[in-house]
Amino acid sequence: MPIHPDFPYPLYLVISEKDCVNMDWLQVAEEAIIGGVDIIQLREKDISHSEYLDKAKALKRITDHYQVPLIINDAPDIAVEIQAWGVHVGLSDTQPLAIVEKYGNQLKIGWSLEYKNQLERLQMNVTHHLGLSPIFKTATKTNTVTTWGFEGIKEIKGLTDKPLIAIGGMNPSNARQAFEAGADSVAVVSAICSSTDPRKAAEDLKGLLK
Repeated sequence: MPIHPDFPYPLYLVISEKDCVNMDWLQVAEEAIIGGVDIIQLREKDISHSEYLDKAKALKRITDHYQVPLIINDAPDIAVEIQAWGVHVGLSDTQPLAIVEKYGNQLKIGWSLEYKNQLERLQMNVTHHLGLSPIFKTATKTNTVTTWGFEGIKEIKGLTDKPLIAIGGMNPSNARQAFEAGADSVAVVSAICSSTDPRKAAEDLKGLLK
């Protein structure tokens, strides 16, 4: 399966402290990278801005060490401050055009695709990649609209050449199918964060995407 030249990161980990139930979240991140995770997104809710910044800095030290790109969820100011690779935003967050207006092209911008008509919006002009969310319903993200499924991946793949990240209910039983349907990257949360062996979990997932 070909790798998208603008997003050569097939295995994408979305991490938060509360989702890491068996070991420290930073240890999970490092083990997952060693196991094969290509890119990491820090997604923290319900913490203060200063706590979020501290966590982002701590994770950035690890991702820099392994030369893995770091994406910050919802907080372009923090992403810019720590010189993250990118930021990910949804429809209820600061929108891509507003981010570019304030910060220029310092960040690669990921945008959650919840409605097909988003593809026709001007925001797409500055969006680097799309988070197709969710593919399947998931307990870690409940405020979503469209459940895309594999057919949704195929449909959107035919409508845009932007990299597509499949997120929502992704695990070893369906990751390869999402890739085969046209996803350029598969994003997981609990499949790695809830594992007792995140390195092995990442290895197994990465093996499915080759």
